[in-house]
Amino acid sequence: MAKPGPDWDGLLKWSLAHSDGTGSNRSLSEEDRRWFTEAMQSQTVDVVKRMKEITLVMQTPPEVLDAHGVTPAEIEDMLEELQDHVESIDMANDLYSIGGLVPLLGYLKNTHANIRAKAAEVVSTIAQNNPKSQQLIMEANGLEPLLSNFASDPDVTVRTKALGAISSLVRNNKPAITAFRLANGFAGLRDALNSDNVRFQRKALNLINYLLKENTADCTTVNELGFQRILLHLASSEHGDIREAALGGLLELAKHDVDVEKVGRSAEEDEKLKALLEELIKGISLMSPEDLGAAKEERQLVDTLWETYFNEPSSLREKGLLVLPGEDAQPPDVASKQFEPPLRAWAAANKDTAAEKKQNPPLLL
Repeated sequence: MAKPGPDWDGLLKWSLAHSDGTGSNRSLSEEDRRWFTEAMQSQTVDVVKRMKEITLVMQTPPEVLDAHGVTPAEIEDMLEELQDHVESIDMANDLYSIGGLVPLLGYLKNTHANIRAKAAEVVSTIAQNNPKSQQLIMEANGLEPLLSNFASDPDVTVRTKALGAISSLVRNNKPAITAFRLANGFAGLRDALNSDNVRFQRKALNLINYLLKENTADCTTVNELGFQRILLHLASSEHGDIREAALGGLLELAKHDVDVEKVGRSAEEDEKLKALLEELIKGISLMSPEDLGAAKEERQLVDTLWETYFNEPSSLREKGLLVLPGEDAQPPDVASKQFEPPLRAWAAANKDTAAEKKQNPPLLL
């Protein structure tokens, strides 16, 4: 049975009765002071203390946890709670100070796949839009186990979560991008695109598009690894977001090809791309008005790709399908679509609901 919550109605009545704004401050009786303090403290969580407790558990050898009856499911719950705490950039940075970052990275090598996956999620949250923690993770050699899990873990969920953490770590982080490149990370992305897991494909496409926009020289590497053929295939996916992301990647390659006078492109590849775009235009022409509205990004990408490769507008324009009535003619914003909204942005918008999260007893030895 859930414990009764604080008497907020009583607190409000007390506040109104003692603070009408017209009189001077009055001294509280010890009983009132004690009641008020207890009411407020019941809704307060000492996050740093809780993170220290979690750190102690993470630092404890697995055999000791087993001996005390701590289950993998409880470790997962603990990591989920930690992820809630490190939504705050300050708390994320404090995790290193209290000794929690290194054992968290150690969980990336845990024997339980669910724990490896959850640990990667926490690392992703810590690194997201956080240059200080990105640097601390790099200094703690945190990229290495993430790359290992991404490239070769037998569990596709672990691979997908590791890729998400890598994406957070390399964003606006040139040393991490360089390390990813030197570790043959693009070959891992190619393998991810060839998988049959849509989430894994989506995250790989997101990172590819970001990296190509950050450094157009990577287009050469991507072309040499045969990405264009894979992107052409994915651009005909039944999943709209996969199609859009694949088209975005093809557009980055197209821009690069124009800059280097089509080096590495063949007439056969151009014909395949033309056939793909014609098929997409045909599909767009058959869409319902509702689907057309949802496919705005795809329509713009198809037209921009056609014009970039073939130096002429696509037939979407003459059919009146590029810009629908009521739409503004804006160029496709490929980059911002490729990354999921930051978790911290969500947390900031929902900070008032944070207190409603489950309050589990501390997981202690």
